Amino acid sequence: MAKGSLENHLFRHGAGACTLSWTTRVRIALDVARGLAYLHGAARPIIYRDFKTSNILLDADFGAKLSDFGLAKEGPVGGKTHVSTRVMGTYGYAAPEYMATGHLTAMSDVYGFGVVLLEMLVGRRALEPSLAGRAGNLVDWARPILIRGRKLEKIVDARMAQQGAYSARALERVARLAYDCLSQNPKVRPAMSRVVLVLEAALAIPPEEVDDGDGGRGGGDASPTP
Repeated sequence: MAKGSLENHLFRHGAGACTLSWTTRVRIALDVARGLAYLHGAARPIIYRDFKTSNILLDADFGAKLSDFGLAKEGPVGGKTHVSTRVMGTYGYAAPEYMATGHLTAMSDVYGFGVVLLEMLVGRRALEPSLAGRAGNLVDWARPILIRGRKLEKIVDARMAQQGAYSARALERVARLAYDCLSQNPKVRPAMSRVVLVLEAALAIPPEEVDDGDGGRGGGDASPTP
């Protein structure tokens, strides 16, 4: 894959680093959401189980693909609510109920998707051991802010604004989606098919809809590029 992993683009700094625009980030999120929705919607559902930025690979046009299915597991069928399995995956991305019980469902993937979406919004890793206390865990620190309006603007990755304007309404919609995906209660997380619809709608919102004096959040060309 020509552009390597999403992890490298989000967290690599210095020479060779590539800043991803708002539009590119949402498109990447939509690509992988469609991938998870496809897996979950199969006749025999597949739970990916290791959703994280290093497993999202990008082609020359920043189209995203899921890679590394080594931990994928067949999901429940025949009226069963979950499959029981040894807890595996990556700490910081695994759903809390799965970590606690070993009960695996499609909603486990939805939580992992929420963590990655939050990383894309904020530009920080899920876990930052160098930061003390709550700030070291991105979900604990940032999730409450995702539905706080003006406070949300203060935590989003400032590098997105360098690549062009984006709609505050689209940002709020995607932030709310991440908030819902990261719910402690798996029953209220949205299905990946619903996630796809929300991201498609957010991507369709033009920056011109924001009346803040400069055509949208950030600056520059209203048709951002990676």
